[in-house]
Amino acid sequence: MNKVSHANRPLNTVPFDSELTPGARNAVEVCLRVQASERVTVITDEASLEIAAAIARELEAVGARYHAFVLEELAERPLGTLPQEILDDLETTDVSLFAVQAQRNELKSRMQMTEVVNRRKIRHAHMVNINRRIMLEGMRADFLKVDRISQKVVDMVRKASEIRAKTLAGTDLVARLNPAYKWLKTSGIISREKWGNLPGGEVFTTPGEVNGTFVIDGVVGDYLCAKFGDLKGNPLTIRMEGNRLVSAESRNLELREDFWAYTHTDENSDRVGEFAIGTNVELKDVIGEILQDEKYPGVHIAFGNPYGAHTGAEWYSSTHIDVVGRKFDIWVDGEQMMRGGEFLIG
Repeated sequence: MNKVSHANRPLNTVPFDSELTPGARNAVEVCLRVQASERVTVITDEASLEIAAAIARELEAVGARYHAFVLEELAERPLGTLPQEILDDLETTDVSLFAVQAQRNELKSRMQMTEVVNRRKIRHAHMVNINRRIMLEGMRADFLKVDRISQKVVDMVRKASEIRAKTLAGTDLVARLNPAYKWLKTSGIISREKWGNLPGGEVFTTPGEVNGTFVIDGVVGDYLCAKFGDLKGNPLTIRMEGNRLVSAESRNLELREDFWAYTHTDENSDRVGEFAIGTNVELKDVIGEILQDEKYPGVHIAFGNPYGAHTGAEWYSSTHIDVVGRKFDIWVDGEQMMRGGEFLIG
C-alpha cells in the first residue's frame, strides 16, 4: 500500500542534508510519537522544503501515511486565508506539521489552521520560521529532559498568585495571576490537548495583570523577528500599566514604530495575552529566531491573542507578538525560581 499522497510536489524526491535528520527524527518519533496507523498532514513552503523533506523521510520510516502541501503551489503569498485543500485535509488527519516561513499579515491564515487543530484535537507541531540552525540546535534537544523541568515549573506556578521578573538590563515587572486562567505546558512533547511549537520548552498562561518595565534585549516576534533579529545591542524598552502597553522606546526608531503599529492593530493588540517562562535548558543563548528564542530559559510575554481556547481567557485579538529578554531573575510568590537565567529548582 502506498503510504504517501502528494497534494502537489512529492517531498520524497527533494534532496536534503543528512544533518537535518536528527531534528526531524526527534519531531516525528519523540515530540509527536507518530504511529504507522496514523494519517499526517505536512504543510510547508518553498523556503522550508528541505526541512519538510527530512521530516517526510522520518514519517516514511515509521510507516505513516502523509499528505504534503507546498503553499506557493496552492495560493499567492502572503496568504489572506489558508487554502481550502489544506483545511479539508486537516478535517481527516491525526497529526499535522506546519514548517513555513512567516510572511506579513498571514496570522489570520494560521489561526484558521489552529482553529481546526483545536476543534479536532490534532497533535500539531507548529514550526513557523524553522531553519537549518534551529534544526541543528533546538530540535536536537532532549525533550524528555525539557519536559521534566517544565513539569516542575508548571507545578510551582499553578499554585502562585504573583510572579516577579528582573534583569540587569533593566526589566522589572510583576504579573498578578488569575486563578480562573489555566497554565499550559508545551515542552515539546505534543498531545491532543494542546498543539505545540517545535522546538518546545515553555509554560504559559494568560495573566490577570502585568505592570512594569520589560527591556527586550532578545527578540520581538512575528515578521518583525526576521526584520530586526537579535536586539542585544539595541534593545526595545516597553512599559505596561494595567496589562496594557503604554510606552515603547528604542534608538532604532523603525523598530519602535513597527512594534507600536503592530500592537495597535485592534482594540486588544496592546493587551498582554500571554505570560510565559521558557524551559528549554538545552538552549544557551538567544539567536535572533523567535521560534527557538521564546523557549530560552527566562520570561517572555506576548501582546494580543490570549489563546483563550486553552487558557480560558474570554477576550480576543487578531494579533499576537512575543517579546523575549535575557538572563532573568524570577520569583514565584517570593520564592526565587531563577537567577541569571539559571533554574534553581533542579
